[in-house]
Amino acid sequence: MRDVAVVGVGQIKVSEHWERPLREMAVDAAMRAVIDANNIELKDIDMLVVGNMLGEITDTQAHLGALIADYLGIDGIEAYRVEAACGSGAAAFRAAYMAVAGGFADIALVIGVEQQTNVFFSDITLGLAMAADAEYEILHGASFLALNALLKKLYLDKYSDVSEEGLAMFPVIAHENAVNNIYAMYRYKINVSKVINSPYVAYPIRLFETAPISDGAAAVILAPLEDAKKYTDTPVIVKASEVSTDRIYLASRDDILLPKAIRISTEKALRRARVERKDIDFFELHDAYSIMAALSLEASGFAEPGSAPKMATEGAYHIGGDLPILTMGGLKARGHPVGATGVYQIVESVIQLRGDAGKNQVDGAEIGMAQNVGGVATTVITTILARGD
Repeated sequence: MRDVAVVGVGQIKVSEHWERPLREMAVDAAMRAVIDANNIELKDIDMLVVGNMLGEITDTQAHLGALIADYLGIDGIEAYRVEAACGSGAAAFRAAYMAVAGGFADIALVIGVEQQTNVFFSDITLGLAMAADAEYEILHGASFLALNALLKKLYLDKYSDVSEEGLAMFPVIAHENAVNNIYAMYRYKINVSKVINSPYVAYPIRLFETAPISDGAAAVILAPLEDAKKYTDTPVIVKASEVSTDRIYLASRDDILLPKAIRISTEKALRRARVERKDIDFFELHDAYSIMAALSLEASGFAEPGSAPKMATEGAYHIGGDLPILTMGGLKARGHPVGATGVYQIVESVIQLRGDAGKNQVDGAEIGMAQNVGGVATTVITTILARGD
């Protein structure tokens, strides 16, 4: 098994791209990654993996691997789409990583792409709900938002000392970091008062605790580590990319508030990377809702159950804190084009590890962790990346 490195990254601004078809966004991000990787041309790519969740609903388009390979002018190569709900981006990355590590590809291109704003909101609501159990949850009226609202209600009931203000710190941190990210959708600061006084969208979740419906595309290029210096002066090593699943029907889980897919994928990634939690310099977690940010930190073992909101209030998760999170704005402020989100997280991690994050740079960052969550923590892919020599 070969060591693998990220040698090129590209992204477009997360926004409402009504005027741009999905294929155009994907090609734009891919070409940026090709330009970023020195000495790589499109003809050198021998594998394309696309992360996307909603193509059939939003664009009446499946078969995205072949479609995007065609529009890149690299038809004939191995190309396909990977779908794992909101975890599709990191799942696509893992598929490409395994292919390069196993010697089945030498230069692999990963593209995460999603277009959501070109259809009615009701269509998106149904599409996202399909990440849940259709027979036992959706048919009973449970939307994806409603299921996360249930998690927050249970969390507040179980941990009576947790305040709304503590959970509100997660979107506050996200917006603070998005200010300096030119690719972020919402580049402005908010405060705790703004969050807790925003209207409910599904009690007890408020509007400013939710990631926006948005469009975007991001791309990475993978190559064997032994060849990485041909393409970049700053290779970033893929130390681990590990996945775990949980029961899709929430009521059947052993512990709803400590999702085992988060816990297991984190533990597997740490073992694979041969690092400990104290070695992680920043964490790009999946803050689709503020409650998921708290659950991710706790189930990953970076905070005791019920303590993450208090730690956020005390400054542990700001840039400069013990464990910076959401360093480029996260899902809440950068935006959440669902199938692309996991690739954005990896692109942002690479930028940090290269030392190119500008005002958002985590000082001395050598090892970063990105965690992409599909469904209500049903499929979780945890990636650990390290700065190369």
